[in-house]
Amino acid sequence: MRSWAVPDDLKLVPDDAVPPTATAPQPEEAAAPRVLTPNRAQLLLRPLDLEGLLPAEHRARAVWDFVVGADLHELYDAIKARAGAVGRAATDPRLLLALWLYATVEGVGSARGLARLCHEHHAYQWLCGGVSTNYHTLADFRVAHSAVLEHLLTASVATLMAAGLVELKRVAQDGMRVRASAGAASFRRKATLEKCLAEAEAQVAALRGELHADPGAATRREQAARERAARERRERVAAALKHLPEVEAKKKTAEDKARARASTTDPEARVMKMADGGFRPAYNAQLATDTASQVIVGVAVTNQGNDQGQMGPMLEQVAERCGKLPAEHLADGGFAAKDDIEQVSAGGTTVYVPVPEPRDPKRDPHCPLPDDSPVLAAWRVRMGTDDAKAIYKERAATAECVNALARERGLQRVRVRGRAKVLAVVLWYALAHNLLRIVTLTP
Repeated sequence: MRSWAVPDDLKLVPDDAVPPTATAPQPEEAAAPRVLTPNRAQLLLRPLDLEGLLPAEHRARAVWDFVVGADLHELYDAIKARAGAVGRAATDPRLLLALWLYATVEGVGSARGLARLCHEHHAYQWLCGGVSTNYHTLADFRVAHSAVLEHLLTASVATLMAAGLVELKRVAQDGMRVRASAGAASFRRKATLEKCLAEAEAQVAALRGELHADPGAATRREQAARERAARERRERVAAALKHLPEVEAKKKTAEDKARARASTTDPEARVMKMADGGFRPAYNAQLATDTASQVIVGVAVTNQGNDQGQMGPMLEQVAERCGKLPAEHLADGGFAAKDDIEQVSAGGTTVYVPVPEPRDPKRDPHCPLPDDSPVLAAWRVRMGTDDAKAIYKERAATAECVNALARERGLQRVRVRGRAKVLAVVLWYALAHNLLRIVTLTP
């Protein structure tokens, strides 16, 4: 054992300097310090007042007030649990709607994260009011009711129009690329997809044969999970092959058609050029906003990499939602397709879209071309006037602002797959935005 005795040459006082009979004075024993130590094993009995958790002006209360006044008969009619009958009671759709609305306002886009906040955060605890929920229920509810969200968005616009806060005089439209839940490596060509499909079908057949040959080889649950995973992979590859002709149709040359690829993770996603200049799987979210109130009046999601052809369908949606067409429509240069301008102008809406720069730098872009129709000629001349330039400035102040708010709330990348589910997610952001606009605009 190692000795910790001090060597003689290092001692400050030699041993013979102290008389052998003398004893060193003993200091009085110091009292132990008194501290408050955590005791996490003890039980605490505390009265909890849910109403007292939040101040009167908290956003969660505004969300609940909006939900209470919403018409959700479609959701209640679909509930199978009824009074006087057996079965477990369903979670109130108003609660699920309120949780996702408030989560969207706060930038929470994960069902697991929302379920955790329901146990940890006072605002979500107040909304739950003692009702327990789980992430499966939250995740399913988020993407299962796009039609209800469309109706609620229409109702929010109608409420503001009835109050005279939305006149629909001028609407700005813009597209926003949202990263899809698919990796770049999931995009495969036709030959690779056919090979993957054959392998997936063989795997499904092998798992079924294994189950019939030796039922005790694995537990029933494990075997079902393995077979389900193989079956879902086969379905995704088959869906990618189904969408491949759509991708090929957009290619111009035979060589490009041969290189067309589709994703085995999200077959409806397309590789698009993003805001930072890179190319990644994404969706194109289209938002139309009333410039005077910054209220979203139209929502669409496409897998088209550019914005051409989107003005007409959007204005049709706005007319159906609001009961009339806007007097003026503002969009950036990516929407400047001749057919779109003529279609929108034919409905009585004045188009404010920048004129593309001509190849010949000496030619005035605002001078009509010989083959222009009267509508296109009037559009070119109009966009060269000072009044049109002043009106067009409202596009950036409206559309870009709404897009930036959606980005700040988490609309950077979706966690769901398929255009229908992505549309549901974008509708949540639009509804949450309009809810906050109602709070701001109404006295």
